Amino acid sequence: QVQLVESGGDLVQAGGSLRLSCAASGSFLTILAMAWYRQAPGKQRDLVATVTSGGTTNYADSVKGRFTIFRDSAKNTVYLQMNSLRPEDTAVYFCYADIRRSIWSRDNYWGQGTQVTVSS
Repeated sequence: QVQLVESGGDLVQAGGSLRLSCAASGSFLTILAMAWYRQAPGKQRDLVATVTSGGTTNYADSVKGRFTIFRDSAKNTVYLQMNSLRPEDTAVYFCYADIRRSIWSRDNYWGQGTQVTVSS
């Protein structure tokens, strides 16, 4: 009974910026970690960035120095700030969350995806 809702995807020119957001709602104790994945047409879904409840972040090599993941714990929301966008960043971006619903229950959830298109 947890939902992840992404927003912020858009059409943007190369070199531009976008900020994606993902809000978790429902009944749970804590969010242990959140992440962003992306999937381009005909390709597998790849990890973009992760952030833990302790604030530890990790990034795919392809986005290091350009993207920043950060969270607002009070709002149960994670963001992905994307700068210096390139056409190869074009993909559907998916939010992921590792959530503790009870002291002995952990579950994973996916958002519905938001489209990011970067034109040359």
